[in-house]
Amino acid sequence: MIKILMIEDDPEFAEILSEYLAQFDMKVTNYEDPFLGLSAGVEKYDLIILDLTLPGMDGLEACEELGRKYNIPIIISSARSDISDKVESLRLGADDYLPKPYDPKELHARILSLLRRYSKDSKNSEPQSDFVTKGDTIYYKGNALQLTPAEFEILTQLVAKQGIALSREQLINASTTMSDSAQKSLDVIISKIRAKLGDSKMIQAVRGVGYKLI
Repeated sequence: MIKILMIEDDPEFAEILSEYLAQFDMKVTNYEDPFLGLSAGVEKYDLIILDLTLPGMDGLEACEELGRKYNIPIIISSARSDISDKVESLRLGADDYLPKPYDPKELHARILSLLRRYSKDSKNSEPQSDFVTKGDTIYYKGNALQLTPAEFEILTQLVAKQGIALSREQLINASTTMSDSAQKSLDVIISKIRAKLGDSKMIQAVRGVGYKLI
């Protein structure tokens, strides 16, 4: 059974999603209070569905805490349509952003897509990394990388999810300097980052998905 933690302050909406996902052997536990949700033994869940408009705490704060503490896929489910919210949530650690209203079928499809890219090993282990981020600088093996703003944004996402394939859409949406249609620009940026790392194999292209940092 797939265990899902939902933090959603609309109980009727949460119930609709829970009942739909239950038929696919997915058990949803919802918390209307974000503080209770964050203290509910998050590590025991396989995936998180997070609203952004919550009582007492902005969902972006919850997203940042979850992304910092746990390597568990996060889907933002929100009626907030501001592109800055979408970009910021992806930067803080969310894996996907689903604007309300949406069909539960789409949520189910996105859950399956995310879980395919995550494994139990990636959730339960903390791999050693040669990358350290301090402020607006990324260090690789102790050396500061001279990156453009776009390169910094893309590499930050890859480092945060090291070992996990990120879609091209995720990488582009996480950047404030690239347009939604900047597919070719992403390839150029990845090529430049590889050159600055001095290892073309560090960032692998994943067919049909995007890229991952190994």
